[in-house]
Amino acid sequence: MATLLVVSAGCAHVPKRNPLPQTLVADAQIPDVPRARSWGDEPLPLADEWDTKTKDELKKNYGALFGKPHNYLAISGGGANGAFGAGLLVGWTAAGDRPEFGLVTGISTGALIAPFAFLGSEYDDSLREQYTTTTTKDILKKRGGLNAITSDAASSSKPLQALIERVVTESVMQAIAEEHRKGRRLLIGTTNLDAGRPVIWSIGHIAVSGGPEALALIHQVLLASASIPAAFPPVLVEVEVEGQRYDELHVDGGTTSQVFLYPIGLDFAHVLNKLEVPGTPKVYIIRNSQLAPEWKTTKNKILPIAGRSLGFLIRTQGIGDLYKIFLEAKRDGLDYNLAFIPEDFHAESKEGFDPEYMTKLFNVGYELAKSGYPWKKTPPELSEFPDRASD
Repeated sequence: MATLLVVSAGCAHVPKRNPLPQTLVADAQIPDVPRARSWGDEPLPLADEWDTKTKDELKKNYGALFGKPHNYLAISGGGANGAFGAGLLVGWTAAGDRPEFGLVTGISTGALIAPFAFLGSEYDDSLREQYTTTTTKDILKKRGGLNAITSDAASSSKPLQALIERVVTESVMQAIAEEHRKGRRLLIGTTNLDAGRPVIWSIGHIAVSGGPEALALIHQVLLASASIPAAFPPVLVEVEVEGQRYDELHVDGGTTSQVFLYPIGLDFAHVLNKLEVPGTPKVYIIRNSQLAPEWKTTKNKILPIAGRSLGFLIRTQGIGDLYKIFLEAKRDGLDYNLAFIPEDFHAESKEGFDPEYMTKLFNVGYELAKSGYPWKKTPPELSEFPDRASD
């Protein structure tokens, strides 16, 4: 009887899978959206089009980017700390010099900010609401007892799914599609748990495919990007190979990267040349975290030790990602600009998503940006050598 109880509890929250075989990985496509995604650790497959398309074709397909100054935005993960990035964007609007971004990328909480950052200041109210009024119960529902132990996660992400469906509407998808047709790009990162590799999703390509299935897929991608493994269930994404349907298991993009700009193998300087971009493109990175290590006396118990250690891993991974983007920027001739939560912010959160804490952090980002954010030109450890780093 006890065994039956455990099995029943375990099955309650674990969807059955038809996993994609490894031998078919190279041929798997999202049904009806062949360019929906690509690996995040190799050059984009569409890079060849820069040499096959004529100048007139590039002007037509990339009207918002061709022959114009470029600005890019990369938004990191950080959970409730995404309130900093949301506040910074809204404050940037108030400052009056927030640019239109030709490329926006997002991971985890950054994935939830990215669509609205991409669409512009018209959606600032949505960002303010999401990151000042959301509570933990709006994000997750804890599972108790055997369900938490034997299922696919400690919590249900249905509240977060409902939130995403409420804010990313059909009209939002159509607005993304319209901007995509102008050449602007919105990219979201997830992690393919079977392959152990980062995946970059082109939300615009999905949006222009149209229909309710496209909107549902966008919701899936955003949910997957923010689904912390073990805390939230992974997201099953359906793929197709020669008419046969399989599934892939996707989780938080922060599992493989805290923030990204584009695959480092991409010859981006060549892309800039083909688009005849004037001046120096600017890349803005919002790291929804503090970068300096935080002193905290740790209890000599397994959960505090594990939690503290995981925090170190995330922090150092995030700093590594900032260096990776810095190297990309220097190699490809981009102007590097970094924002992060200031060290003097010491508010305490009472829960995973505490509206009071998030409002304070939102206001910090807002006020810093409104008065002219002091963007850092290098990752933190290089700050004492700005001249050398810029050579």
